[in-house]
Amino acid sequence: MAASGGGVAQQAELRRIEGNACFKKARLGAAIDCYTEASTPHLPSPRLSFISLITAIALCPDVAVYWMNRALCHFKRKEWAKVEEDSRRALALDDTLVKGHYLLGCALLDKEEFTLAIKEFEKALNLLKSSSSTDTMAEDIWQVLAKAKYLDWEKHSTERVWRIQSLKEACESALQEHHFLSGTLVEDSDGSSNEYSEQIKLLSEVFSKAALADTPVDVPDYLCCQITFEIFRDPVITPSGVTYERAVLLEHLDKVGNFDPVTREPLKEHQLVPNLAIKEAVQAYLKEHSWAYRLNC
Repeated sequence: MAASGGGVAQQAELRRIEGNACFKKARLGAAIDCYTEASTPHLPSPRLSFISLITAIALCPDVAVYWMNRALCHFKRKEWAKVEEDSRRALALDDTLVKGHYLLGCALLDKEEFTLAIKEFEKALNLLKSSSSTDTMAEDIWQVLAKAKYLDWEKHSTERVWRIQSLKEACESALQEHHFLSGTLVEDSDGSSNEYSEQIKLLSEVFSKAALADTPVDVPDYLCCQITFEIFRDPVITPSGVTYERAVLLEHLDKVGNFDPVTREPLKEHQLVPNLAIKEAVQAYLKEHSWAYRLNC
């Protein structure tokens, strides 16, 4: 006799719980089997081959968490193609899964599809912000987001440097040819610089300025936390007027004491106010200087 709908769901949940237990013990193969069987509870075999399980799971693709759990197992194994496949399946069923977007982003990052990976990480962070969840994934997501944005900048920066250098050389050649044909290539009789050398100097200055945007420098102090010296992510300001990174300051209040680290004035968590002006300034700075993400990677 076929199991009732409720019985099938109960079997599936038991397999999920068993899979979680296997996952915690780092028995990833067993966990994968359990999560797959949770999606196909009508199959009697307790240990199907992984290849047949991939086919079997497609028969009941309506429980997003099972796909996501299996994707997490593949993530631990660094099986990125399978991470992408299962996380996409999970998100097709429930697009609000923070871990689903995070896992898909990691798979895309491994493929060096930086723009798409960034979108997934940003979706994950936005979902965390819009919920009342106290999920501790925010730090993990931020780290891979920063890595993706830095690598994306690095890739495009290399391309820009090559294009700028090629253009500079073409301009120099054109100037040299122009002055050669006009007879103004040699220095003046008194040894002073002529028009050609002045134009070459000016050209060099123009291209040097063009390269500044891709040249890492020290981040302005006002954009960095006074405790970690890293660029802000979630800045908060105290009654004393000092701005800190929220998570770092909360850790200080919890482990060190209820006082401002710089001014030593008494301080409680409820007194902290988001510093939106600094946050906007940081976002604007990172948009123009993506190399700064490396400081937080």
